[in-house]
Amino acid sequence: MEASVEIGASDGVKIPERFLRRDQARLEELERRRNEKESQSVSEENVNYITTTFSAEKAAIEGLISSCEETNTLEDATLKTQQLQKFLNDSTMFLTQYELRQAQESLQKLQVSIADRRAEVMPKKKFAFRSRTAGTGQQSAAAPVQDKPTSCVGSAVVDAGVGAQQCGFSNVDGQVLIKRAEEIQQRDVLLSHLTNCKVRLFGSPNTLHIKNLRDCQILCGPVSSSVFVDECTGCTLVLACQQLRTHNTTATQVYLHVTSRAIIEDCQGVSFAPFNWTYEGMHNDFRVSGLNPERNNWSQVDDFNWLASGTPSPNWTVIPESERMSFGDATEPSS
Repeated sequence: MEASVEIGASDGVKIPERFLRRDQARLEELERRRNEKESQSVSEENVNYITTTFSAEKAAIEGLISSCEETNTLEDATLKTQQLQKFLNDSTMFLTQYELRQAQESLQKLQVSIADRRAEVMPKKKFAFRSRTAGTGQQSAAAPVQDKPTSCVGSAVVDAGVGAQQCGFSNVDGQVLIKRAEEIQQRDVLLSHLTNCKVRLFGSPNTLHIKNLRDCQILCGPVSSSVFVDECTGCTLVLACQQLRTHNTTATQVYLHVTSRAIIEDCQGVSFAPFNWTYEGMHNDFRVSGLNPERNNWSQVDDFNWLASGTPSPNWTVIPESERMSFGDATEPSS
């Protein structure tokens, strides 16, 4: 016999228990729907706030870039771009992959615009001619004097003499190249036209551009925003960044810490494994960069040349654990 519950002491009315259970379930379902609606409303408000804020900040940065006539204004634009990157990093949980990719591409365009504008604003370096007297070792009138790499005896450190707002190494073969944290902290770093070099970048760059490298090993501390790789062959890249974009690259291993998703395009034979380099002070460099050291999407790679859904791209692979290199702990060189 089904139990009943008496609800009115004066009239003795009894309601079957199944009706009470049904009513309780109805009330719980109404509460669940109300909470779901409120949650969806909050999410929509967050997305609307994020997109509106991002667009406004992006427009403000574009205004700084287009109107600037001096490098100080560009530094303001660079700082605001870094802040916008951090805002996006903190907002990824509310955005779809499409929205996130669109925002990342907008940030990349801002960074390229800043670099282009900086090249226009900065004064061009001039060639100088000096005479060389026979037997004296002095320059002759036919020999142009220009910025050249300089080396530090004992450490094989080479400084390629790039612009004041950008540092890095270019046109070097068979060297060990090192930058200390104070040299690259929050600056744009360029590595180009290197062959058979080992590069160690301590600290936290703002961006890192890697172009035209052959048989090189690059170890870099956490990069605040993006790493751009183009036309590299036979290299090993050990990188931590918010975004990685790799173009026209072959037979290259990437040991990666990335907080968004890596992107490859026109690449073949690229393989990935988790970032595994450490050095004294790296924890602080992660803090400076704004990257989350606990969030690593190293195996989430989008191939823009492979659109077949559900079928892995043949252009990249995961490095088997038994074949992964170990880079160990490093000590930053003293000044």
